[in-house]
Amino acid sequence: MPELTHRRRLLVLAICCMSLLIVSLDNTVLNVALPSLERDLGASVSGLQWTIDAYTLVLASLLMLAGSTADRIGRRRVFVTGLVVFTAGSVLCSLAPDLNWLIAFRMVQAVGGSMLNPVAMSIITNTFTDPRERARAIGVWGAVVGISMAAGPLVGGLLVETVGWRSIFWINLPVGLAALLLTLRLVPESRAPKARRADPFGQLLVIVLFGSLTYAIIEAPHAGPGTVLPFAGLALAALLCLLYYEPRRAEPLIDLRFFRSAPFSGATVTAVSAFAALGGFLFLSTLYLQNVRGLSALHAGLWMLPMAGLTFVCAPLSGRLVGSRGPRLPLLVAGSSMTVSGLLFALFEAETRNVTLFIGFVLFGVGFGFVNSPITNTAVSGMPRAQAGVAAAVASTSRQLGQTLGVAVIGAVLAAGVTASSGPAYADSFVAASRPGWWILTGCGLAVLVVGALTTGRWARGTAERTAERLGSTEIREAAGAAGSKS
Repeated sequence: MPELTHRRRLLVLAICCMSLLIVSLDNTVLNVALPSLERDLGASVSGLQWTIDAYTLVLASLLMLAGSTADRIGRRRVFVTGLVVFTAGSVLCSLAPDLNWLIAFRMVQAVGGSMLNPVAMSIITNTFTDPRERARAIGVWGAVVGISMAAGPLVGGLLVETVGWRSIFWINLPVGLAALLLTLRLVPESRAPKARRADPFGQLLVIVLFGSLTYAIIEAPHAGPGTVLPFAGLALAALLCLLYYEPRRAEPLIDLRFFRSAPFSGATVTAVSAFAALGGFLFLSTLYLQNVRGLSALHAGLWMLPMAGLTFVCAPLSGRLVGSRGPRLPLLVAGSSMTVSGLLFALFEAETRNVTLFIGFVLFGVGFGFVNSPITNTAVSGMPRAQAGVAAAVASTSRQLGQTLGVAVIGAVLAAGVTASSGPAYADSFVAASRPGWWILTGCGLAVLVVGALTTGRWARGTAERTAERLGSTEIREAAGAAGSKS
């Protein structure tokens, strides 16, 4: 990629952030619309889970492929294709005649989305080569997640109340088209000097692993063991095949050697835990506020504003801290805040009182705001810049897999515990059924805290350096040392 002026680099960052905005906004907007989908399309809890997870599942399955393909054939080319497919998928979603078609069109959206986030992060990584400048750019990138969380519930609630749930997909059109035109004009083409070859069998194993695992979890409360266990077994078989097959390829889809680095592995575990907490948190909160408290979609969105606003405020602060002091402090703040938030709901039924509900939303927003930048920075810093697409895809895959599992697990726990379909009995059973879910989310926050503490210290830095030596790459060795030296 040619050297760009400071102004041009900022414009490239803005374009990449636009792509993140529409991909992230789509989920936060849709969460507010879940009760409307439940009424209009006759969706069950598992149907609502699939409207979310069909999207995140396809994203998680294809992100690695999109990242390596972009490194090989050109990042701008793949990015432009993603914008076209995602925008077209949004139009199809707005026209879906029933729940099954909506789920199918959400998967089309996700195919396009899989070409956006990892490729955009790859473009950012190759545009901002200075480590501190890159950390600040990633902080801005993380703030866009906060913008989507802040705008999503409000915009989604307003659209659902005034126009209907179909209109939530229309907001992707102007942003997608603007990003497409600006990309063609301002973003230079770039590719890796030596990109990895395609790994179709490895890609198939990833799809089988994620798809069968998600199906087994979501359908567990409704289907019998004869239906669920074969899919669970298939997921286990796919995982074992991946662990056997990938290390034996010269250029694997997932280079398992990088997981010998504690900071890199920690970033992956943290991403899964944090985004599982986000997916479960939004799923439980949305259904509680509208189905139990009886709030409108707009009022439910207003209740989520403290969480979204704090995410927006804390994300750039986290990026600056990562750039100046390393990832340890942001991860400790994130893990502590998310754990305390979960405990409020699990121990004290925070959702049943306005004050504790507000505090729980604030604490979760602070935690989630601080967690995103250290995840991305550590994951990208631990891999060669020439393979930036693969590095970004690992982080993005971990996020989407976490959100998929969060919705699947929390939704399954909720579906198994709710004993009534409406009225006071439904409200009572919902609060009781959600209690195990809040404990799971507390565990996710605790995982962020513990893993963040263990994988950002001197021992972790040593594993990163030894991994770099084994890989025989000076570039990785220097990046791995820089990732942990500020801890």
